[in-house]
Parts: sequence; structure tokens; C-alpha cells
Amino acid sequence: MARLHYLITFYFKLGLRHGDILQLLGTVDNIVISMRTLRRILKDMGFPGLPYRRKNESDPLEVASFLIDQLNGHGRLHGYKFHHLNCVQAGYVVTQSTVRHLLKSLNPNGVERRRRNRLMRRMYLNPGPNFMWHVDSYDKLKPFGVCINGAIDGFSRLMIWLHAYSTNSNPKIIAGYFIQEVERRMGTPSRIRADLGTENVTMAEMQRFLRWSTDRRIVSNCYISGSSNHNQRIESWWAFLRRHHAQYWMNRFQELKDKDCFSGDFLDKQLILFTCLSIIQEELQQIAQLWNTHVVRKSRNAVAPSGRLILMYTLPHLFGGQDHLKQVSQEAVEACKEECQQRGPCPCDETVFDMCCLIMAENFLHSPTTADEAIELYLFLRACILKDLDIIP
Repeated sequence: MARLHYLITFYFKLGLRHGDILQLLGTVDNIVISMRTLRRILKDMGFPGLPYRRKNESDPLEVASFLIDQLNGHGRLHGYKFHHLNCVQAGYVVTQSTVRHLLKSLNPNGVERRRRNRLMRRMYLNPGPNFMWHVDSYDKLKPFGVCINGAIDGFSRLMIWLHAYSTNSNPKIIAGYFIQEVERRMGTPSRIRADLGTENVTMAEMQRFLRWSTDRRIVSNCYISGSSNHNQRIESWWAFLRRHHAQYWMNRFQELKDKDCFSGDFLDKQLILFTCLSIIQEELQQIAQLWNTHVVRKSRNAVAPSGRLILMYTLPHLFGGQDHLKQVSQEAVEACKEECQQRGPCPCDETVFDMCCLIMAENFLHSPTTADEAIELYLFLRACILKDLDIIP
């Protein structure tokens, strides 16, 4: 019973509808309960049901205050549906309509900008989840030292992984991202689509080895490489990431550059990594969770299925698909892990890391938790180090 309550609480706080919760419980967790039982359990645990929500919505002023906090950061790039999902996962009882009207008042310029940006996309076909993972790196923050790499499932559009680190050019690091997800699922996708960069070489060899270890006849078409601009699924998602997150940090870093507080040299990049990388990584995980739990609306001209991404990935038969995950052995995974390189505990160069920790300890400073605190700490550390080096900033 405790496990059932934990699962129901987890799914409910993700913002899933009652029907979605029942489907996940029955298919993924092998727990079959009725809608009436689910509503009773939610009521006993103090979670509001639909009639309660209609009569007991959260105070609009509290919701507005929460939205203002979100709009002060990268949340200013979100639309009303993402903001609504964020409110639900934060514990507020609010409708999409209320959030939409609040955003019109709190961020009218952002609403108007999103209304003008409507794109026509190419047609994409995929038979089911794990048929193809699209892997690519995102370099918009690389001039400032932050390198992002991600993978997306072609059928459900669910983000498989999304990581920020000091490099996305080391093939053993990229292979580590891949093997970590393979081990979680104890299976590998039928195919991987990536670009021709050398950072994908180790991952390509591992994919061929894992497929060969289960079916020695299939090794030729399990990895597809080509130009990055033809990797449609992940390239489309990078545009989403820029609108909803990356543009905010690009603007913050560009402000530092315009004020001559960032020269692009080794020290400045390492300081950015020391102060900002953990915050950016945490925000990326939040963005991925919001994306994976949001609902894709049905489009008149789209061939891809519509619905909640996590359900499309977990329950593909409900959306006309079939899971194509290929099981692999633990021995094969362990053999691949020996060729991977895990991210170290230091987000930047060890010498710079030790120096920054010493300066923070001497001045009784704590690790930043927000973008503003990170930028402030960056400026302070930069000034201290340049002063010690007798360089005028």
C-alpha cells in the first residue's frame, strides 16, 4: 500500500490526469485499480479532486507571485501551457485559462512574441519509441565554456538525456551519457542518428557492439550518421531549448562580455563553469521534465502522434506504435562502461576550482542557487584572482 501511495503521489505531482495515472499504474507498475479507488486514495492523502479544484483554486495573487518569480529567469521564455504545468508541479491548483490571463498581464510582450513565431515543419515518420534516438550537441553556450549534449526519442519526442558539462567533444563522455541510459533500460535503441563529428565515434562503436551481441546479423543500419542540420528531431528541440532556456543565459553572458567582464580566455570560462554549470544543469533537468510531461496537441497536417510525451514513450500501443528497445546483457554493458569516462566532481579546471573554494572559504561565501547569485560570485572571484595576479580587470 505504501508503494501504491508513493506512485500515485509521484504521478499526481507530475500533473498527470487521473486516466493517465491509471494507465501507468496498470502497464508500468502492474497495479490495477479503479477510477473510484484512485479518487478515494487521492482524497485520503489530501490531494484535491476535480470538483474540489473547481471550487478551491489557489489564490490568483499567489499564483501571480509564483509566475513573477519564474518570469525573472528563463521562465520568461515559456508559454502558458508550460507555466501551467510548472504551477501544478509546484502544488498550485489553477486552470490553464487563469495562467494564460495572468501571463497576458504580467508578460504581454512575451505573449505577443510567441504568437508571431509559428513554423511549418517537415513530415517525420517513426514506428515507435526506441526505434531511433537522435543525438546531437548544442554549442550556443560553448563560447562561454558551457557545452550541452542531448538525445531525443524520435517517436514520442521524449528527452532521453540532457547534460551540460565543460566539453561535448570528448567521445568517451558522450559514450558515458549513452551507456548510462542503456543501463537504466537494459536495452539499446534499434537505431541512433547523429552527426559526423568525432565526439560520436565511441558511441557508434558501442551501439554496433551492443546490437551485434544480441543479433550478429544486424550491425550495418543500427547507427546512421549525416549532417547535423538533417537530424530533424533534435535540431527542432534545440530551437525549443533556446526559446525556453538558453537565450536567457546567452543574454546574461553577453552582458558580461559587453561590460568587459568576460574576455573568453581560459580563466573566464573556468569561472563561468565554477559558478554557473551546476545551476544550468539543474535547470536543464527541470526543462526536460516539463517537456516530457507536457501534452502535444493534435495537428491537422502532422503524422506523428499527439498526447503526453511520457505516455507515448511508455504506452506506445495506445498511440499506434510499438516499442523497439533491443535487450542487451549486463556483461555487454559492463564491457562498454570500461571505455567510458564519467564527469568528474570538479565542474572546471582543478587548480581554478581549488583557488575559488579557498577564496569563498576566506570570505564566508556559499554556493550560488540562482543565476543572479552565480553572476555576482563570478564577478567577485574574477576580481580577486586578477588582483592576486596583478592584472587590472
